[in-house]
Amino acid sequence: MATLIDELQQAVERVSGSAGPSVVRIGRGPGRGAGMVVGPDRVLTNAHNLRGPETTVTFADGRSVTANATGVDSDGDLAVLTVETGDTAAISWQPEAVQPSPGTPVFAVATHGPAGLRITFGLVSAVGQTFGGPRGRTIGGGIEHTAPLGRGSSGGPVVDAQGSLLGINTHRLGDGFYLALPADTDLRRRVDALAAGVAPERPRLGVALAPAHAARRLRAAVGLPERDGLLIRAVADDSAAARAGLRQGDLLVAVGGQPLTTAEELYAALDGAAGARLHLTIVRGTDESEVEVSFADEPTEAGGA
Repeated sequence: MATLIDELQQAVERVSGSAGPSVVRIGRGPGRGAGMVVGPDRVLTNAHNLRGPETTVTFADGRSVTANATGVDSDGDLAVLTVETGDTAAISWQPEAVQPSPGTPVFAVATHGPAGLRITFGLVSAVGQTFGGPRGRTIGGGIEHTAPLGRGSSGGPVVDAQGSLLGINTHRLGDGFYLALPADTDLRRRVDALAAGVAPERPRLGVALAPAHAARRLRAAVGLPERDGLLIRAVADDSAAARAGLRQGDLLVAVGGQPLTTAEELYAALDGAAGARLHLTIVRGTDESEVEVSFADEPTEAGGA
C-alpha cells in the first residue's frame, strides 16, 4: 500500500512540474474556467468559458493579461486565444499513436488563483463517448474519466502520469464521471485552424427550437392534434429559415423525407447540407407542406440550429 501511495504522490509531483506551469485561469477573480498554453502566445480553452471577444488569462506565476479570441468553434466547444505567454512552456501532447483506453490512470489539472494548482486523480472509464455541446450539436469521441473537476476546471487538461495532454475537460456527467475532448490528430488540426482564425463552416437554419415533448404539450394547449416534431419558438431575422418562410409555431416533422424527432437529427442534416439546400416537412396548424431552405447566402458559423 505504501508503495502505491508513493507512486501516486510521485506522479502528482511530475504532473505539477510538467503540466502545471502551462495551465491558466480564464476570466477574472476565481475565473470562469481553465485553459492551457499550447504554443507561443496561444492558449486553448472551452468556447463556453468566453463571454465576448476578450477575456482575462491568469498564468501560474500570477500574471494576468488580456487575451483576444482568435478562433472560436462554439458547437465544438473550443476556442484559441491570442495572449502574451512570455516564457511559459506549452503543454506536452501525448504521442498520436498512444491513446487512452479504459483503466488508464489520468490526472485533471486546473488553477484557482492564490490557492495554486488543483490536481485530481482518476481512471479512464470509457472512450468514444458522445455528448451535447453548449449549442446543442453532438460532440463525439469523448474520453470519460473519474478525476474530479471542481468549479472553474472546464477547459483545463486531463493528462497522463507524465503530464502529457490526453484531453480537454469540458463536460460533467454527474455521479463522479467527467468528459474530455480527446487530444488526437483531429483536435490538433482544429486548434491550428482556430489559431489561424478559421472557424468550422456549419450552416445555420436560424431558429430556436422546443423539443418534441414540449411541442406536443404546446400544441395540445391550443387545441391542435398531437404530432411528433420540433416546434419553432423563434426565427432569426434575415436567416435561412426566415427567407424560406418558416414561422414561429411551425412544427418541423421531417428532414429529407426522414422523420424528425430530435435536435441531433436536425443538426446532422444541417452538417450534411453545407453550401446546399435542405428539404423540410412542416406542419402549420393542421396543414402539412414541404419547404426548401437554401444556405447560399447564410453565414456558416453561428449558434443554435
